[in-house]
Amino acid sequence: MSSTLDVVLTASFWAATLRISAPLLFGTIGELICERAGVLNLGIEGIMTAGALSGWLAVYYGADLWTGVCVAAFIGAAFGLLHGFLTVSLGLSQHVTGIGISLLGTSLSYFSFRLLITSTATPTIKPFSAFRVPLLADLPIIGPVLFEQSPLIYLAFALAIVVTYILYRTPLGLALRMVGENATAADAQGVSVAGVRIAAVTVGSAIMAIGGAFLTLSAFNAFFVNLVNGRGWICVALVVFSSWNPIRAILASLFFAALEALQIRLQQGSGGLPYQFFLMLPYLLSIIALIAVARRVSGPQSLMVPFRRGER
Repeated sequence: MSSTLDVVLTASFWAATLRISAPLLFGTIGELICERAGVLNLGIEGIMTAGALSGWLAVYYGADLWTGVCVAAFIGAAFGLLHGFLTVSLGLSQHVTGIGISLLGTSLSYFSFRLLITSTATPTIKPFSAFRVPLLADLPIIGPVLFEQSPLIYLAFALAIVVTYILYRTPLGLALRMVGENATAADAQGVSVAGVRIAAVTVGSAIMAIGGAFLTLSAFNAFFVNLVNGRGWICVALVVFSSWNPIRAILASLFFAALEALQIRLQQGSGGLPYQFFLMLPYLLSIIALIAVARRVSGPQSLMVPFRRGER
């Protein structure tokens, strides 16, 4: 217990927690936007993988890092537009379509990587370096944790705040929430249900893809198979854990990231326990937390409910 407490009280632990939380926060915010509009997007794993590869390839072939982020967002938006067309315009199953998008994004990314990169050694790029906020980065303890991080980490948390403002303080956010809660009432008020839903899925998928790009442009400097490693599915669970609230999504992402950072450090002093136990620990504790929370929350009422104008 004392060794665990010693780990938790170090600045490096919390700095690592922020780094691990960033791709989760991007993915969670993107999924949250989709679900707030009434569309479940299970394609997040594939979209994040496609974003990771496309952003990395753009930089590898000569673009700057921010251009790579934009390319990843564009590819994610394209997948989102496809998902929106199939589920909203055609009314196909959101579960089946989402899994199909996930498989398409993942397999297409791996195939493209093998096709374009033929060298035996995986090439690398120069990723985002830590940005030091003047003066604040020199503060003891909190300086290295909060003010000496990758620019994409600051973007992730700023984006969550912006999405919160848009959802709860603007007419656009009201229309989005209304479509997700009662699509028929939204349509009666002149809101284009299909337009809002497709736009939400497109924007949400673009944000998910940026989360994938974070892995290749900031956390690592290369693309490899199983890079996303289930983070997309974790984000779907974090949306429920956060009760579809962007600010709570920050806390949910930090919670899981802290468990992940803790298990990495506990492996070093495992005391004979198999490392698989520590790999399992974040997911086990997250499932327990979800069971405790899920009974007290309810999602958007029109989530996964197709809308056909004129039907009750």
